[in-house]
Amino acid sequence: MATTADIKNGVVIEYNNDLYVVTDFQHVKPGKGPAFVRTKLKNVRSGKVLDNTFSAGHKITTARVEQRPHQYIFKDDLGYHFMDLNSFEQVSLEEAMVPFADLMKEGQEVTILFHAETETPLTCDIPPFVELTITYTEPGLKGDTATNASKPAIVETGATIQVPLFIGQDEKIKVDTRTYSYAERVK
Repeated sequence: MATTADIKNGVVIEYNNDLYVVTDFQHVKPGKGPAFVRTKLKNVRSGKVLDNTFSAGHKITTARVEQRPHQYIFKDDLGYHFMDLNSFEQVSLEEAMVPFADLMKEGQEVTILFHAETETPLTCDIPPFVELTITYTEPGLKGDTATNASKPAIVETGATIQVPLFIGQDEKIKVDTRTYSYAERVK
């Protein structure tokens, strides 16, 4: 059993019969009254963020989680299928557990977070940047780059990304998966 002194960013705790990861914390010692720890907790399964305050010395239960490398294989009616790169076992995840799935292409390496005690998969994290080829976009007009204008482009996975006007069809771009936005052109 841990206490609030063990709270750090990235620690997974059991709270309200669910698993939460600490995304931000602040130890507060006011001039009057007892100390407390203000935290931002992100639900591992749903992604919902909640603010919570623990009194100093409060007992918390930490959960042991493991990140394991997997490779995306395919999608069917059951969900998304991944292969463990170490043991070659297959894991199937439902659609809600795979954020930004429309930016994944077959063969892509991802990280799946597992609850160590129960061996159940919790979430799937794709890399912060992926390289994708544009399959369709409207041609840009020459000299139309004075403003920071953008246009929609459909990439090879079927997702629509806003790109600058100078990007053309069949070009390879780097996409930021955290913000779902164009990062740069790949040479």
